[in-house]
Order: sequence, then C-alpha cells, then structure tokens
Amino acid sequence: MKKFNIVFFNLAINFFLLTPGEASAEYRVYQYFVKSKFNLPQDKEGHLVTSTLDPVSYIAYHGGRQSIEIDLLRTWVCKGHTGHFKKFCDSPLDKLKKTKI
Repeated sequence: MKKFNIVFFNLAINFFLLTPGEASAEYRVYQYFVKSKFNLPQDKEGHLVTSTLDPVSYIAYHGGRQSIEIDLLRTWVCKGHTGHFKKFCDSPLDKLKKTKI
C-alpha cells in the first residue's frame, strides 16, 4: 500500500508540474524610416514602415545595406500574436494621443 501511495504522489506532483498554466505571448514592433539607395521615382523621399523584424533582419530581408537605408524611430511591445494577418497594436504614443485629458 505504501508503494501505491508513493507512486500516486509522484504522478500527482508530475501532473501539476508538467501541466502548463496560462500561456501569454508578446511581440516587439519596430517603426523605421526607410529610404532606397537606388534612384527610384516612387521612393525619393523615403517612407515609414512598421514591422516585427528587428533592424538587422529587416535590412537583410530587403536586400542588404547596399540597397536600403533605415533609421529606427521607435519600438514597443504588444501582447498577443501576429497570426492570421492581425494588425499590430497601437504604440504607447498613439494610445496617449487618443486619450482625452
């Protein structure tokens, strides 16, 4: 009977330790000012881009330093995930602008 109690106790402990609790996800959003290094008529002035790619990955994904120049403007963390083409959360600055004082 003692052996059964010990086995049951071990199984109960393992069940509670290995059962995941509430999971939460978050991601970081980056906002860049992007300018092409090529003389393209549609990109003479540059443009704002919001992405979840970090600066190194963004540059590598879009052709490397020889094709684009980026300036990191701001970054923030969002709760949740970006699956199913979900929009990024608003930046804290945008949220502050929307609140009435």
